[in-house]
Amino acid sequence: MKTYGTYFQNDKALPIKYGEINLINPERQRLRGEPSLKGVAAYPVFQGFCGTDFELMKMGRDGKLSAKFPEGENRLINGHEGVVWVPDENRFAIVLIRGGDSYDPTRYTEDETYFEYGCDKADGLFCDKNYFNPDMLLRLPEKYNNLKKLPLSVAKRLSFADPYACAVFQLERMEDLGEAHNFRVKMAKHRCTEEEARKIAKEETFERVVVFGLGMTGLFIADQIRRHYKNAKILFVGRSEEDSKKVVFSKDIAKADYLCTAGLSERETAEKIIEKIGGRATVFVGTSGTNLEHKIAFEHKVLGCNGIYNSFSLGPTVSYDTMPFGFENHLIFASINFRQAHMEKAIDILVDSRYDEVVELIDKEEFIKDPLDAYENKIFCKGAPLKTGVIWSSKYIEEDK
Repeated sequence: MKTYGTYFQNDKALPIKYGEINLINPERQRLRGEPSLKGVAAYPVFQGFCGTDFELMKMGRDGKLSAKFPEGENRLINGHEGVVWVPDENRFAIVLIRGGDSYDPTRYTEDETYFEYGCDKADGLFCDKNYFNPDMLLRLPEKYNNLKKLPLSVAKRLSFADPYACAVFQLERMEDLGEAHNFRVKMAKHRCTEEEARKIAKEETFERVVVFGLGMTGLFIADQIRRHYKNAKILFVGRSEEDSKKVVFSKDIAKADYLCTAGLSERETAEKIIEKIGGRATVFVGTSGTNLEHKIAFEHKVLGCNGIYNSFSLGPTVSYDTMPFGFENHLIFASINFRQAHMEKAIDILVDSRYDEVVELIDKEEFIKDPLDAYENKIFCKGAPLKTGVIWSSKYIEEDK
């Protein structure tokens, strides 16, 4: 079976290409203990572009993608954020991206394996047709059951299902770790029971939150914190002007404050952060993708005693001085991905959200004519939209009135 789509390859000059592709349909396992199943056919309808795609493309340029290819193939169909149409079931679906021989897809141990559609060992969404494990085709809310065309605004929102599910998981992790990290301190301070102390520790974990870096992942994490902790003080830190569209939107969604660091030194940045949040941070979320994150948090002491450092960026090196680190009792964690329940929750939230407002479209014909140019000069360049999406199959999309 053949299809047309874009795919990554190890090629210095052409790491991403559009053309005819031979489709494969190996049996895949959603979770350990479940049967491996052949995929069912689905037609991608709308896709969003993710920064991970751009990183994978750069890996292909450097000849480092071989471990990411499906077994026996020398290419990877990219794309892991979007909506598909399942003809056998006459419905739209969101593909649960991560599966494999593991008990919990948020983390896996040494004897477990995983795959990720469009990212790692399994082909993704940027094609006319593909096959997906039937148990990994998640349903939309009931009101969308009988639609033959999906409103474009809803398709745009659902392109965020993957990263928003990550944010749902991030909140869960911070709650779990913050409670366990600090409940004994709260029990001693308030002379209360362990149960009461755990509740206090969880709530106070989000007393002063710094999200370092202004992108969609940081916004989603802040959104999740705000939805569950109304009294949290949240500060976005970035280089964009405060009146820019993405800053205004992010502040409004998360009911957060903002600090523009353009022209500020590291020391000045740290001082202004502490001034704006009224003390040192209880949580520091690094999403900027730069090494500046850990310097601000640790060297310049923005992260407070008993605070949590959530390292969500891919790429930066995190380092710290062991003397103050030990005495200030910092907790560093880094975990990405999500379980099915996280993505299902994300879907329910997104369909009624405003996130379609930040998705701008690239014409499909423009994209497939030169995917490399589109990635480098339109989708992931300076001044690019917060999110870019593409209508892959217009027959399933209804323009909003």
